[in-house]
Amino acid sequence: MAAVVIGGGGFAAGAATAAPEAARIPASVTAPRAVTAPQPGPGSYAGVVARVLPSVVLIRTSAGLGSGVVLDRAGNIVTNAHVAGKATSFQIQLTGDPQPRHARLVGSYGPGDLAVIRADDPSGLTPARFGDSGRARAGDVVLAAGNPLGLSGSVTEGIISATGRAVTEPAENGSPGATLPDAIQTSAPINPGNSGGALVNTSGEVIGIPTLAAGSPQGNSQAQGIGFAIPSNVARDLAAQLIKSGHVTNSHRAAIGARIATATGQDGRPAGVGLVEVTPGGPAGRAGLRAGDVIRSAGRTPTPDAASLAEVLAAARPGQALTITVTRGTQTLTVPVTLGEL
Repeated sequence: MAAVVIGGGGFAAGAATAAPEAARIPASVTAPRAVTAPQPGPGSYAGVVARVLPSVVLIRTSAGLGSGVVLDRAGNIVTNAHVAGKATSFQIQLTGDPQPRHARLVGSYGPGDLAVIRADDPSGLTPARFGDSGRARAGDVVLAAGNPLGLSGSVTEGIISATGRAVTEPAENGSPGATLPDAIQTSAPINPGNSGGALVNTSGEVIGIPTLAAGSPQGNSQAQGIGFAIPSNVARDLAAQLIKSGHVTNSHRAAIGARIATATGQDGRPAGVGLVEVTPGGPAGRAGLRAGDVIRSAGRTPTPDAASLAEVLAAARPGQALTITVTRGTQTLTVPVTLGEL
């Protein structure tokens, strides 16, 4: 997936970069080599990098490339669903190892932008050490390890800027997009090819999976120092479900039980969230909502478009009661909805 950012303050999947991007790397660029070096001085993260890089792999598909993090000695590797795309077969490469290996898809979960692939030959794969993302705090120093533009074993540094963000990833280049709850915002640069890699703390623990970067409102470019990662606690939970059954059986995420789309006014601008289809017996249907209703707000949050409603739902929980305000023809209705599970 090409890292084409969305203007107007939107977001771009930082993730997989298209194959032509990788071709721009000079032929003389090779994977980093192990060298004998003096002991790192104060402030160096060389020890952290040395522990993390063996657990980060480069993932290639026919459509592009991205990164992945080794989960276990069975060869399971977690990455982003938009890195995996529609592929079921992959080539992976360890940092410093020029020999590619074959891997296959275990399962993919688009709404959470996570996928698991499995190496046919797991020998030599080093499982990452995962930390508790619930303990991450704004101001913590973090490193993003991955393969930006195909430069294997690259590391960038920054801090956690915020936690608990609900962000929407755009649908483009064959990816349906996703709304991510509880995302970690970081200033560590996330470039094309970084997606699916590792966001680690200074103890060398993976606390997030870098996934997308913010788009600059000033044209078609990436905003500097604003990236987002899926928390490790979410990634491990969903990955375990994918490994066990090939799909997610418990998303822990709220749903309204309807197919939605952004409604537009006569001026062509977003004017609410239209209910295209209501699931029979689902939360919206039980509350009396109908296809054709236009949601104007959810709780106290205005919903001018589908992305804004998706972010409200991402921050909610199944079973939670949410007051929905809709327009139906000339009527304005306020309806309590008990949310279901995505």
